Amino acid sequence: MELKLRYGLNPHQKCARLVIEREPSPLKIHNGTPGYINLLDLLGAWQLARELRATTGLPGAASFKHVSPAGAAIAKPLDAAFRRSQFLGDEELSPVATAYARARGGDRLCSFGDIAAVSDVVDVSLAKLIAREVSDGLIAPGYEPEALDILKSKKGGGFLAVEIDPAYEPPEVESRQIFGFRLEQTRNTAKITRDLLKNVVSAKKDIPEGAALSLLVCTIAVKYTQSNTVGLAYDGQVIGMGAGQQSRVHCTRLACGKADKWLLQQHPRVLALPFKKGLGRVEKTNVVDAYLLWDELSGAELAWLREQLDEVPEPLSREERLAWVKRFDGIVCSSDAFFPFRDSIDRLSRTNVRYVMQPGGSARDAEVTAAANQYGMVMVHSGLRLFLH
Repeated sequence: MELKLRYGLNPHQKCARLVIEREPSPLKIHNGTPGYINLLDLLGAWQLARELRATTGLPGAASFKHVSPAGAAIAKPLDAAFRRSQFLGDEELSPVATAYARARGGDRLCSFGDIAAVSDVVDVSLAKLIAREVSDGLIAPGYEPEALDILKSKKGGGFLAVEIDPAYEPPEVESRQIFGFRLEQTRNTAKITRDLLKNVVSAKKDIPEGAALSLLVCTIAVKYTQSNTVGLAYDGQVIGMGAGQQSRVHCTRLACGKADKWLLQQHPRVLALPFKKGLGRVEKTNVVDAYLLWDELSGAELAWLREQLDEVPEPLSREERLAWVKRFDGIVCSSDAFFPFRDSIDRLSRTNVRYVMQPGGSARDAEVTAAANQYGMVMVHSGLRLFLH
């Protein structure tokens, strides 16, 4: 089977196609015409979502942008503060819909125009949720007929609705061509299981069930993120991903900055922001982001922010921010490779990370572990590197 794509990575790369050598095809496009990047995101997101389901037994979801997850999560009930921070009503959501809401809500700014994946059949509850988001496509193992009809009407009929055979497994060896050269390797089939949590090297040893589950979710997400990668998660949901950086501490700073924003979005002062009448959910997301960056804004940006609110409340002070973040117990971190210095651990401590999983193997492992002990963190050496390029 061969499918012509709109174009390659960029519009001037005219020759682009999808070739499926297996019959019958494990991929079915119900609606829309995918592009090259769409397919990279669809296939990456699907692998993440299905592995979340396989590992946890709960519906999993991923929100992908530019070949890395902006968010990933498993299905769990949504509390009132999360719903308000994500501009969700009090409508009842199915388990698979809550998984997507949590994945999308991990970083609403980065999920704008995402490609999503869910591990379970798309129902009407999920379709209605996606229909009101700025999203480009979805991949799933199946669709209820009414749910598919809802999605087909999105984006003027151009929304990508793709179905994949959940039993499909690719060949053991994968290949890619770069500048006329062909590279081959065995696929990364390493399983993210609780066995990876056994080698606790810190003074504190106990990992509660909730933290263990979050570590698994976070590590699975890291596995499908462009390296270098550091991820943060809370309650089975990724809340900060630092992807594709050349140094580990920059990954950590990115992930922690996003996690801080996610936590602060639920601060009472942020939830009570008096938006101007008529602002949409996307605009409200941008306003919240600007408000939380108050000290970094220019005069023009502050003027714009004031135009979006009926009244601008006092910005959160550094002390208020730190105190609020400390209220959240059970924040975890996973890294795709070892921490070469203690600087990342120092930064993680300010976001109240209590559990850290990394492969270990650095010449400064002892120094990094000592930093974890200083902050009362639990440090796990998984022995498993998870680079993705």
